[in-house]
Amino acid sequence: MSAPNLNPAQRDAVEYLQGPCLVLAGAGSGKTRVIAHKIARLLRAGTPAEGIAAITFTNKAAAEMRERTRALAGAAAAKVTICTFHALGVRLLREDGQALGLGARFSIMDASDALALLRECGPTTDAALARHWQSLISRWKGAGLTVAQAQERAADDAERRAARVMARYQERLAAYQSVDFDDLIALPLRLLQEHADVAQKWRAKLAYILIDEYQDTSAIQYALLRQLVGSSGQFTAVGDDDQSIYGWRGATLDNLRRLPEDFPDLRVIRLETNYRSTAPILQAANSVIAANPKIYAKTLHSAIGAGEPVRVLACMDERHEAAQALAHIQALRARHPKSRWSDFAILYRANHQAKPFEQALRQARIPYRVSGGTSFFERTEIKDLCAWLRLLVNERDDPAFLRAITAPKRGIGAQTLAALGKLAERLRLPLFATLASPALPTALPTRAVDALHEFGRFMDTLRADAARAAGKQAAHALLHGWLQGIGYEQHLATSSESAPQAAARWGNVLDFCEWMAARCEAENASLLDVAHTVALVSTLGEQQQEADALTLSTLHAAKGLEWPHVLLAGVNEGVLPFRPEEAGNPAAHIEEERRLMYVGITRAQRTLAVSWARQRKKGRANAPARASRFIAEMALDTPERTAAAASDARARLRALREEMEKAAQAMKTG
Repeated sequence: MSAPNLNPAQRDAVEYLQGPCLVLAGAGSGKTRVIAHKIARLLRAGTPAEGIAAITFTNKAAAEMRERTRALAGAAAAKVTICTFHALGVRLLREDGQALGLGARFSIMDASDALALLRECGPTTDAALARHWQSLISRWKGAGLTVAQAQERAADDAERRAARVMARYQERLAAYQSVDFDDLIALPLRLLQEHADVAQKWRAKLAYILIDEYQDTSAIQYALLRQLVGSSGQFTAVGDDDQSIYGWRGATLDNLRRLPEDFPDLRVIRLETNYRSTAPILQAANSVIAANPKIYAKTLHSAIGAGEPVRVLACMDERHEAAQALAHIQALRARHPKSRWSDFAILYRANHQAKPFEQALRQARIPYRVSGGTSFFERTEIKDLCAWLRLLVNERDDPAFLRAITAPKRGIGAQTLAALGKLAERLRLPLFATLASPALPTALPTRAVDALHEFGRFMDTLRADAARAAGKQAAHALLHGWLQGIGYEQHLATSSESAPQAAARWGNVLDFCEWMAARCEAENASLLDVAHTVALVSTLGEQQQEADALTLSTLHAAKGLEWPHVLLAGVNEGVLPFRPEEAGNPAAHIEEERRLMYVGITRAQRTLAVSWARQRKKGRANAPARASRFIAEMALDTPERTAAAASDARARLRALREEMEKAAQAMKTG
């Protein structure tokens, strides 16, 4: 889209280059368009492409922004940095991490490898305890705390133990020349705070920064942003306080409040024209979110205009709710005969709510996909291959070494690896480096030594070949030759429960190879270069075309997406909002849950339905349930809404009477 097609507010946001800028982009108001046009505007104004960075939160968003920018600015856009916060952190550490003692070829540990390392550092065999440590350490790192600060702030014996584990964990990461995902923000921040020369270098290098989904930034991400922009304030933050739904993972609206305090000359521009949804859908969204306190007031207006009214479906129970949902969707299909299954989405608060809908869809033979399922990169076969790639780029990555050398097995058993580990510890060497030690033959039998040396030679050859394999064809050939060389297809055949499962797993492996080779072509890079960033990719699904299937998704996973027809399911008290009585800060909890409802409503383009059930599963039995307060807040003048409000009022009256009866009974017995 050319600049004349921007509306006045969008054009204002694109043209303003004189200082810090906050663009309040309501749902569907064209924020990605604004960011892409602003990058093109900066290039026209003479800002070097290498000096522009646009930061997003997902690889998918980065890919979309890259594509739009290329369409607007052509070849000049190729040198603009468009990446996630974590990918930018990798770039800083690869270039200047040596100031923190980190080599350029450090490894990035995924969550499962980090968890295994924490269990070793405990030590503990209790997986739940290790996950608790992982969560707590992540929160400490997210707050920007060092090990010493975490030890100071530990509130009780359990936290003090976690802080001791954190100390050992960080020592191991340093020894392995590895980092975890939290380090990709914390370490760059520390790098810029402690090394003024490095901070000055990056401020000079990145002349202008744009931040997408600013409302989702954490306190430590904001601190990193401030270090990168310095006092110049040459940045544009694009976000929407009404869509802040990630408080549970560290996102804070305080970052929006702090901007005008830290940058007094901040320019605030509101995008309030919605190009996604009809007027009835936006009226419901505006009515719901109006109940929340405002940092910056705004009201969305539809560029599309009138549409079908929002429907509320009052159901008997969850099975009836699923049946009603399918009947509603089938009726829409009849009214919109050109619609595809991929035009429909059923959204809900929690994963467990998908089950009755899946059962109903299977029975009706309707194709569907569940968003937020098992990540492609969490599959065993893909984690095996990623371990090999991690070891290629970092020989000190011991967890990757242990996984690669046993997948597939090559006559190197647990006893051999245990002896190798003891020797490595005595020599203070990584496991891979220990393979070349003259002491190896004295610690292990000849047969084991030969097998280890063969693995070492294979890895050295593979690393050299990967450094030369540039482009899709060369990478494709090398990957397939590697898999054939290690007999991985046969390994899957013998380790899988059935032939169909083995075939499916091998299909995943081939998809992975195709994806890696395509990245080599797209980035004009060698296979070894691409292997450096493979740990940052969350799902292969971001690169694949989606099939024609209805989407089942949690509201959180639906953020940033849209469909012509949306049904919000399970909109009951205790579900959405989720158990407010259990929240530490009930008022703040309700506000975030209301924003989640707002996000769900604004995913819909043409039609929206909201369903709730009078009874919901509680254990093995059904228990009475009532409509969510958010349905009443939508202010819909419909019979269904009136019924929902009346049911809610009756339920509250019953609860009040029960409380009064209990109190009266207590007075009698007292």
